[in-house]
Amino acid sequence: MRRTFRAAAIGLAALLALTACGGEDDPFETDKGGSTEGGNVTVGSANFPENVLLAEIYAQALEAKGVQVTRKFNIGSREIIYDQIEKGTLSVLPEYNGALLAYLDKTATVSSTDEVNKALTAKLPASLELLDSAAAEDKDAVVVTRETAQKYQLTAIPDLAPVAGELVIGGPPEFKTRRQGVLGLESVYGLKFKQFKSLDTAGPITVSALEKGDVQAANLFTTDPVVPAKGFVVLEDPKSLFSAQNVTPLVNTKVANDTIRQALNAVSAKLETPALAELVKRVVTDKEDADKVAKDWLQTNSLT
Repeated sequence: MRRTFRAAAIGLAALLALTACGGEDDPFETDKGGSTEGGNVTVGSANFPENVLLAEIYAQALEAKGVQVTRKFNIGSREIIYDQIEKGTLSVLPEYNGALLAYLDKTATVSSTDEVNKALTAKLPASLELLDSAAAEDKDAVVVTRETAQKYQLTAIPDLAPVAGELVIGGPPEFKTRRQGVLGLESVYGLKFKQFKSLDTAGPITVSALEKGDVQAANLFTTDPVVPAKGFVVLEDPKSLFSAQNVTPLVNTKVANDTIRQALNAVSAKLETPALAELVKRVVTDKEDADKVAKDWLQTNSLT
């Protein structure tokens, strides 16, 4: 649990007194029975707009239940933030179950939501707890322009096999070394691209590179509003390289009490893919503030 300096200062005398009396309870520990009075959770996010928006939804849902929340958004890739939540520097993360499983188990081949969550629960360390998955999914995808799709007659990832050696694929740096990335495209589909180009995480640099032809294929997300707006083509994934990617809260067990579980599970129960895509559009395309978009959705769904 992340604790503020102020909380530490207020409770120092009590802590010393408990120690002197042989008390074993941590006076700053969040009550596992559901009370969060005096507790403080740190909600983090990865470095792309949708994840920041989801983190804001989680933060406001928790605050509506009286939980003190510190925001630490836009940190970086899973390779960075997973270590932080495992250690307790972060308390809550909006995760994507299939992508997290692929990170923890590079040999995993399960694809359905239930299978992924069962395998993921078995792989998580004791310090982490997986809460309920939302119906909402945002999958990684291999995306091409309409012109490239027409030129090479592309509708699905396997269609790239005859021409991959002529094409450059782009994505965030970690896409090069992930199974749900370049490694999997080679091992599952036999694709060997001419080159991998390191770009941003489904952001404007990737979109620009795809439009300009600097890359002919790119890693974008299926809920990204730029895909339909630009007429990009999402290639079908018949072998389910990109498995179920349900939005799922990941919580450090030091703060996982009933209040937090119930607040975040209530978000998951209401969040569906079309709604998520619309929310992301409001942030990415319409340039609305994530905190306002999050507040609107929570109010609409009676979660505040």
